[in-house]
Amino acid sequence: MPSGPAVAQGGLMTWGKSRARAPVAWLVAGLLLAVALALAPSAPSVRSAGTSASAAAAPGSATLVVDRGSLSFTPSTVSLRGGGTLTLVNLDTFDHTVTSVATDAEGTPLFDVRVPAGTSATITGVEALAEGSYAFFCKLHPQMRGVLSVEGGDGTVTPELPAFEQRLVVPRRLTGPLVTIPMRQARVRMLPTGPRTRMWTYGGSYPGPTIVRPAGRETRVRFIHQLPRKVGALTVHLHGDHHAAEHDGQPTTQLVRPGRSRVYEYPLTYGGLPEPSSFFFYHDHRMDHTARNNWRGLQGMFVVKDPSESSLQLPTGRRDVPLMLADRSFRSDNELTNPFAHGPTMVGHHGSMAWTGPHAPPDDATVGTHVLVNGRYAPYLPVSATRYRLRLLNASHFSSYSIGLSDGRPLLQIGTGNGLLRKPVVRDRVLLGPAQRADVIVDFHGATGRDLVLDSVPNAAGATGDDARQAALMQFRVGAEAPDRSRLPARLPSPDLVDVPKTVSKTWTFGLGETHGHHAGSFWSVNGRAFDPERVDHRARLGTVERWRLRNVSDVTHYVHIHAEQWRTVLRDGKPPPPWEQGLEDTWRLEPGEVVEVAARFEDYTGSFMIHCHMLDHEDHGMMARFDVVR
Repeated sequence: MPSGPAVAQGGLMTWGKSRARAPVAWLVAGLLLAVALALAPSAPSVRSAGTSASAAAAPGSATLVVDRGSLSFTPSTVSLRGGGTLTLVNLDTFDHTVTSVATDAEGTPLFDVRVPAGTSATITGVEALAEGSYAFFCKLHPQMRGVLSVEGGDGTVTPELPAFEQRLVVPRRLTGPLVTIPMRQARVRMLPTGPRTRMWTYGGSYPGPTIVRPAGRETRVRFIHQLPRKVGALTVHLHGDHHAAEHDGQPTTQLVRPGRSRVYEYPLTYGGLPEPSSFFFYHDHRMDHTARNNWRGLQGMFVVKDPSESSLQLPTGRRDVPLMLADRSFRSDNELTNPFAHGPTMVGHHGSMAWTGPHAPPDDATVGTHVLVNGRYAPYLPVSATRYRLRLLNASHFSSYSIGLSDGRPLLQIGTGNGLLRKPVVRDRVLLGPAQRADVIVDFHGATGRDLVLDSVPNAAGATGDDARQAALMQFRVGAEAPDRSRLPARLPSPDLVDVPKTVSKTWTFGLGETHGHHAGSFWSVNGRAFDPERVDHRARLGTVERWRLRNVSDVTHYVHIHAEQWRTVLRDGKPPPPWEQGLEDTWRLEPGEVVEVAARFEDYTGSFMIHCHMLDHEDHGMMARFDVVR
C-alpha cells in the first residue's frame, strides 16, 4: 500500500488484552520513550543532524519481524544509521503497518507502509529522517508499538505539530418542527490549503446542520435525495433516539431513492414523557454501503434540550459547542481517497454471506490519515477564560480517541449521548470509540493568553484505551476573563433507570466466522451468523423489560450499538460499570473476552430494529442482527 496522504484502507482494528503485546509503550510527540508506562502528548525527540559518536556503530540496515500470532514487533527497539534501510518481514496471517506516530505539518505520518501477510517490504520515508528517536505502531493493531533510533546522517525530515490554521466551524442550527435537508454533492473546506473537497452532504456542509429541538416536541425531518443516481438508495438513522421502526433508517427497506424524498418523524418522547437531554447524530445506514456513505460525508448532529437544564446554570449559547471527530484521507488534489474501490468481494447469499480478498474480515478497516473536528483538519477556536460545554462525538469508522487537554486540566463529564449522569465525574481523559458521545464541561479560567490543545493519546500498554489514536485534535486560544454565570453542578436531573430482571433474556455473541467450499470466505458474525435482513434473531414483547448479555469472543475490540431503546449498563465483566457508564447508553466497548450486560424496557413501538458493531466495515461485513418488538 502506498504511503502518504492517499492511504485510507488499512484501519484501526483494536486487538485485545488476550493477545501478546509489544513490551515498549508508544513514544508520543517530543519525548524519548520512558521506561514508565505514562504517556504524554508531545513530539519525538530529534537531535541536531550530523554524525554523532554512536552513528558509526549504528547499522546501515535493520529488520523488524512479526511472527505468526505474536502481535508484536521484534525487536521493539531498533537503531539505524541515518539514511539506512528498515525492512518489515511479516510472517503473520494478518496484514500489518509500520506507521510513524509523528507527523509533518499537514498531518501525514513521517513513514507509513502496509505489509501484507506473508510478505516483506522496505519502510519508505525512514531514510530521510533526521537524527532522533521515532515511535511507530501498526494502524491495524495499535498496541503493536516500537521505537526507531536514527543515528547521524544527513536526513532533514523532522516531526511538526499542526499549524492550527483554520477556525473551527460550528454547523448552523435548525430549530423548527419541520426541517428540510437536501442530500447533495458540495465542495467543503476541510484542509487549510488547496482546493475544497467534494463530499456527499446533508444540506451542503460537512457535518450537516445540527438539529436542535426541545424534548417532547415532535420533529419531522424531510430528506431529499439529490445525489447522483449512481449513489443508489439511501437511508437515515437517528442514532440513540427512540422512535418507530419505519423511521429508524432500516438498512434494506423504506429507502430514499434518487430524486425522491422521505419524512422521518421523531416525537422525542419515551413512554409518553419527554426524552432526556440528549446528544444524538444522524447518518446513513444503508446495508453494505454504510461505511462508504458515511466516509463520503452523510453525517450530522442532533441535540435534544430538556427545559429542566435551565436551573443547572450550564454553559449555553456560544459556550455550548458540539464537536464531531472523524478521520479521512486525501489525495494530492484534496479529494477524498476511495478505500472501498478495491474492497473485499462478497460471496454466497443472504444467510450464508462471506467476503474474500485482501481486505476481507478481519483485515477490513477504514482509517484516515487526518483527524477532523467538525469537518476541518486541526482547527482552532477562540474562547474566553470561562467555562464551556463540549458535546463530544466520535463519528469515525474505526478509530478510538482518549480525549483530554494538553495542560492536564480536567474534563467534568456530566452526561452521555443519551442523557445526564446522576453525578458529574471528574476525568483526566475520556475514551470514545466509534458512535460514542460524552457531554463535558471544561473550565478555561486562569488560562488567559495560552493556547491549549485538545488531543488524544493512547493509555498505558495493557490498559483500556491503549488502542486510542495519537492526534492533536484542535486548539483553544484562550482570551480574557469574561462574565460567567455558569456553575459546576454537584447533582444532575438524570433519567430514571429500569429495574433489572434477574435472568438474561438474550445473549448476543460477536465473533469472526468462515465459510468453506465454493463460497469460501470470512465474515463478522452475531451468534455465529452474518446479517440476513429477512431473519429475526430475537423477539421482545412490548411493555416488558429485558436483560441482554453482550459477549465478544473474537480477538478484536467491537463497539456494539443497539437500536430502539435507551439502555442502562448493568454489569461489565461481572462488576458494576464505572461511574461514567451508569447513565443511559446505546453503544458499548467490548474488548476481546469481555461481557457486558444491559437492560431496557420496550416501549411505544413494535417492528424491526438492529443490533450491530459500529465499526462500520464490521457492520457492512456481517456483524449485524435483527430483533423484532412484538405485541
